[in-house]
Amino acid sequence: MTLGRGARPYRRLAPLRLDGGTTRRLGAPGRPRSYSRHGVVVRLLQRVLGRDSALRHLDWVLMLGVLALSLLGTLLVYSTTEPSLRQQGLDPRTYLMKQLLNVAIGLVLMAGVSMLDYRQIRAVSPVVLAVSCLGLLVVLTPLGSIVNGAKSWISLPGGFQIEPSEYAKIAIILVGAILLSNVPPGETRPRLRQVWLTIVAALVPIGLVAAEPDLGVDMLMLALLIGAIALSGVKLRWLALLVGVGVLGVVSIAKLHLLKAYQVSRLTAFLNPNSDPRGTGYSAAQSLITIGSGGVRGEGLFKGQLIAGNFVPEQHTDFIFSAAGEQLGFVGSLVILALLAVVLLRAFRIAARADDQFGMLVASGIAIWFGVQSFINIGMTVRIMPVTGLPLPFVSYGGSAMFADMIAIGALQAVYRHRMIFGAK
Repeated sequence: MTLGRGARPYRRLAPLRLDGGTTRRLGAPGRPRSYSRHGVVVRLLQRVLGRDSALRHLDWVLMLGVLALSLLGTLLVYSTTEPSLRQQGLDPRTYLMKQLLNVAIGLVLMAGVSMLDYRQIRAVSPVVLAVSCLGLLVVLTPLGSIVNGAKSWISLPGGFQIEPSEYAKIAIILVGAILLSNVPPGETRPRLRQVWLTIVAALVPIGLVAAEPDLGVDMLMLALLIGAIALSGVKLRWLALLVGVGVLGVVSIAKLHLLKAYQVSRLTAFLNPNSDPRGTGYSAAQSLITIGSGGVRGEGLFKGQLIAGNFVPEQHTDFIFSAAGEQLGFVGSLVILALLAVVLLRAFRIAARADDQFGMLVASGIAIWFGVQSFINIGMTVRIMPVTGLPLPFVSYGGSAMFADMIAIGALQAVYRHRMIFGAK
């Protein structure tokens, strides 16, 4: 086409930029609107870190304490198992990789439980009790495996094992919280009927664990039961009656000689350390020597001579605190105690600020669990408690124990999230 004098030649219009960096020419047919990678990342971060994000409603002080304990525990497990595996010509990182896998699976379980709603946790609590009791029954069948005198494990294909008693602890806490929080309108304390129902529900797994037998777990379960009833606000005379019945039961067990031979030996070695220094009392004696050899700053990871010589039995599980004493010294042991104190204090803080009785009992029950178990485990390494099979939470090697501990932290986070979302911030 011929242009007139002074007219400008036709020029194609420049493309116009739309949101997200895409372009479209003026007058061109419309194309679907798309976003750049930068825009997608920004929106994803806004969703994850935004005001309504679930991550913002978690107790991150509690999370950091748990992660630090798990990291220290993994390093200690590696340092205590590496020398013996190397001497046997095996892969020295075997237990390291297994513990890392345990921690990873535990964190996934914790994240899943922490996202649950209160009503969902209440709904599944009876199921948890039923499944854990079923597992404890299976343990007593030929499928159960005997470890250190107690038939408390279920052997699975591939070398895996499950310890149902670890999950029975959670069941007692959850079911006890449901029953003791079922207070009639206008009242502030559970009635005697709720208290007896709680005792009956707890005695089922306690009796099954006693049949294994596992004295340490039974002691812990009794502490959880008494602690839940005491914190529920029952009358003092009922609580005194319950304590009296418990003392009478312990005396009856001792008088009727219902304890197994290895349990009697452990109690005897605790009361009289010199009675069998090369037998039952050997573990506790070597543990105390190992802790003392670390001094203030310790020998350093992988440098402990007593740990490398495997002088302490079960040093990567029940007696892992003795490994911390030799390799990390007094300072490192204090760090572990401080991290455990952080977990306990955050748990009690969550319990004190819970929205209702159920949340308070769940959080306080978990705090009692970790506190009593840590005291018993560390106490037996320094000979102020009898030797039991209770591991140190988040530190000792083990799959079932790690999974149960992480599930408990997830329940704590669920109680915390409920208050952050529906309660006062």
